Amino acid sequence: MIDLDPIQPICIAGHWRHGSGDLYHSLYPATGEAIARLHAASLADVEEAILGADRAFRASGWAQRKPHERAAVLYRVAALIREHSEALAQLQRLDNGKPIQETRSLVASAAATFQFFAAACETLEDTLTPSRGDFLTLSVHEPMGVVAAITPWNSPIASEAQKLAPALAAGNAVVLKPAEVTPLAALALARICDDAGLPRGLVSVLPGKGSVIGDALVRHPLVRRVSFTGGTRTGKHIARIAADKMMPVSMELGGKSPTLVLADADLDHAVAGVLYGIFSSSGESCIAGSRLFVARQHYAPFMERLAAGAAALRVGDPADERTQMGPLITAQHRESVERYVELGLQEGGRLRTGGRRPQGEVFDRGYFYTPTIIEGLSNDARLCQEEVFGPVLVAMPFDSEDALLEEANASCYALAAGIWTRDFQRAWRLGRALQAGTVWINTYKQFSIATPFGGWRDSGLGREKGRLGILQYMEQKSLYWGLNEQPLAWAGGQR
Repeated sequence: MIDLDPIQPICIAGHWRHGSGDLYHSLYPATGEAIARLHAASLADVEEAILGADRAFRASGWAQRKPHERAAVLYRVAALIREHSEALAQLQRLDNGKPIQETRSLVASAAATFQFFAAACETLEDTLTPSRGDFLTLSVHEPMGVVAAITPWNSPIASEAQKLAPALAAGNAVVLKPAEVTPLAALALARICDDAGLPRGLVSVLPGKGSVIGDALVRHPLVRRVSFTGGTRTGKHIARIAADKMMPVSMELGGKSPTLVLADADLDHAVAGVLYGIFSSSGESCIAGSRLFVARQHYAPFMERLAAGAAALRVGDPADERTQMGPLITAQHRESVERYVELGLQEGGRLRTGGRRPQGEVFDRGYFYTPTIIEGLSNDARLCQEEVFGPVLVAMPFDSEDALLEEANASCYALAAGIWTRDFQRAWRLGRALQAGTVWINTYKQFSIATPFGGWRDSGLGREKGRLGILQYMEQKSLYWGLNEQPLAWAGGQR
């Protein structure tokens, strides 16, 4: 099933062939070596995929199948993901350089997502609403048609499942645009959908530049909804196009998430949680806990332990079972992270640990960077306000709860936050006062497909996950069924 042939075909309207765009290489971030060659999709391929998706939506009968029949196909997708889980995990490791332990978790998440939305599909209920007259009223939901899904490079197979599964469960066709640098997991997932019996043409996968392929998808008149995960600037661009089309969108965008370590926190748990929250996935995570606020009376000893823990993290070969942090995604992205660290130092910050490329043979060719902690900045510094999307933590002490909340909420982003405290009443109070789509209390970066996820403000629109996440990909319709025995009086029908 997983084939690293030198030239990879892509999936266009149910047909596997080479794209008609430019030839490019997919690189392994740990070595910089090419692991696959493929032709990007062209604008002509985009048109073919959308027309094919519309045709499949109208003619395949997928949208008309009973919910449990659609669910049966999605259950098979979940089973096939599990059957090929190790091969998929290794492919995901090559695709974006995540440690193998993490990619195994991402593959398991993708399988669970298809299973969950299969169950949501076959148990979703429409509503018989209370009658307000001589008629029966119902509220029902119907598929939209062609949906565009645009996914990021940091967790491809999990992100793609979170869009494909509910959109297909709802009865739609999906044109999937993976990140240009991580096309392989999406193509493998499309193969699995084929093998599971999904009607041909319902899924297309179009690798290539987002500024070309993604833009064409968003603008196309047959695309009825866009689900996007990525940067805030691109998300706002998509939103402007969608507004002109009067098209609904869901967006999971950037973050600059605060983590709050209170005076009564369990410091063992807090140190471990802060390290995991910012440095897992090499910090390339929208919900990374990149702003740390620690009660001043514990700041010095806490930072001693945190810096020691960061320096001890195992950065290395993603194929090594012991590796905790792999490389960053590209050389260009590592340079961006380095510029942010230099900016923080120019703003008056002090480097507590990290801030360099690791040395050694294993690191010579890849895009590695050490876990980095910077102190001495105020919350209004650019490094505290702009998303770095890398393993860079800014730490600050706080003196009062009021000041803590003001600074924690002082961001254009509002995606996630973390609280470490033994006081459940204080945790509840702060958890409700923090402006974020997700708040973790005495844990961090834990997920459930059953729990809605998304952000406020510049962190996004709409929600993914949750039992009702399927409704993001459906239109609601109200039906009135007249029960009156006499004609409507207004037309003079009464006698």
